[in-house]
Amino acid sequence: SFAYFTIKDRLPQILTRVIDTLHRHKNEFFEEHGEKGVEAEKRAISFLSKLRNELQTDKPVTPLEDELPDAALWNQYLDYQRNLPNGNGEPSWFQSPWLYVECYMYRRIHAALAQNPPIDNFDVFKEGKAQNFFESQEAIIALCTYFQELLKNIKDLDEKQLQEELFKLLQVSLWGNKCDLSFSAGEDSSQKSSPLRSLENMIPYILVNDMEKVCSLLVNAKKNRTERSNVRVDIILDNAGFELVSDLVLADFLLSSKLADEVYFHGKSIPWYVSDTTKHDFNWTIKQLGSANHMWMSRCGINWEGNLKKGVWVFCDHMFWTLPHDFSSMSEVAPDLYAELQKSNLLLFKGDLNYRKLTGDRKWECSVPFHQALNKFHPAPLCSLRTLKSDTQVGLKPGQGEQIQASEPEWMVSGKYGVVQFDAGL
Repeated sequence: SFAYFTIKDRLPQILTRVIDTLHRHKNEFFEEHGEKGVEAEKRAISFLSKLRNELQTDKPVTPLEDELPDAALWNQYLDYQRNLPNGNGEPSWFQSPWLYVECYMYRRIHAALAQNPPIDNFDVFKEGKAQNFFESQEAIIALCTYFQELLKNIKDLDEKQLQEELFKLLQVSLWGNKCDLSFSAGEDSSQKSSPLRSLENMIPYILVNDMEKVCSLLVNAKKNRTERSNVRVDIILDNAGFELVSDLVLADFLLSSKLADEVYFHGKSIPWYVSDTTKHDFNWTIKQLGSANHMWMSRCGINWEGNLKKGVWVFCDHMFWTLPHDFSSMSEVAPDLYAELQKSNLLLFKGDLNYRKLTGDRKWECSVPFHQALNKFHPAPLCSLRTLKSDTQVGLKPGQGEQIQASEPEWMVSGKYGVVQFDAGL
């Protein structure tokens, strides 16, 4: 299975890169923290080397031994896996659900640093995320330029033109999800060319296209809003770099076109899946844009800084996003987060990992309805913007999956296809 290939090849590669990154920063740790920094680096590397060995030799998954706030929840989840009636008893790296052990690896990487001050705040994936941003400069400039030109006459657009622009920016945000560093095991995955040029040609690769439903939901919310009720959109973020910029442009469009009054962004509270967005990445990206020596890039950055100050944009992170649970257990495990999402008019879930967690990461028949796969997760109307990079997919027309499979056996994992998949909720 694709899961087997991921655990066998991709995860050890990612761990090797993390170890290499720490090695390369040895001098920096010494300059900042003296001998203590070097000692901490050695301890972290030995912890990670042990982890890599456990993974490659299919050792049992062990309880977390750190004192971090989520450790108890992780250890409860391990007990739950141990006691599954159809499980193998003792979960090990190759005898466990893929979603669980993959999340577990990233949590152990975090522990390797968190337990070793003074380098406990070092993000081992930060360089890769910054590199993706800088190598996507041309695409970012093209997108910011397009958007700033659009803003000049956004007030004059009629409903049909607004819909066309929304569709464009939803697609840019969808295909921005191709830039994923955990998928390429950290190899270059930047967006080189203008993302707007190829949108027309990409339409046939959107296997489920619910953009009209998303648009009509927002248009109706705008028409029905009162003095007291704001239209709120939540974006559950995926990757930093170009994808994040495409999400920020979409969010700004929603505000500028008055389709939304406020946008909440949900990022990760710890470094996760190589390129996922943390609070630091979010703020860093907006600062980089604001100080860029390109007029439209810096205009975007400065405006977005303003949106945060005014409170019409809000960044939040919650521990639940970096737990191994799928989203159907959110109301039980993180009732506070579930209640927060219930305040939203529309939840936009970015990317493949969010899709796996929405659908329980199961080998569904492709024609199973999306609503069914969500397994009662319905805090608010939601939409998944996702390029396919793992072998779970639902909501296709009968026979659609089999038809593609016949000519493209790798269609589910190549990142070539995407979905804009909507569920109205209850």
